[in-house]
Amino acid sequence: MSGLTIEVFAKALADQTRLRILNLLVQNPQLCVCELTDALELAQPKISRHLAILREAGLLQDRKLGLWVHYRLHDNLQSWAKLILTQVQIASQDESPYQEDSQRLKQLALSDSVCDKT
Repeated sequence: MSGLTIEVFAKALADQTRLRILNLLVQNPQLCVCELTDALELAQPKISRHLAILREAGLLQDRKLGLWVHYRLHDNLQSWAKLILTQVQIASQDESPYQEDSQRLKQLALSDSVCDKT
């Protein structure tokens, strides 16, 4: 992860959809594409495209579990990047659409999710 520069990091954050995804992943250890799709109320191809950008930038890692791909913050993400993402999440928690995304995700957790979290 030594290749992550502030420029790559800033470019990865320069989109609201990617900020929304990262905001949820700061709050949750891992999320499936289907959970992100439901929480953000966006089409799966759009979510997947943004996840690919974040993965290529080195911010996320994925793993396939059965039919689903789960994403989480990269295990080797530098501490400065984690700190910035945490601060962005704190600053955005009361703003729309970030607050609504979190609320939808909490509602999904209460219902039977189609994703297998194991």
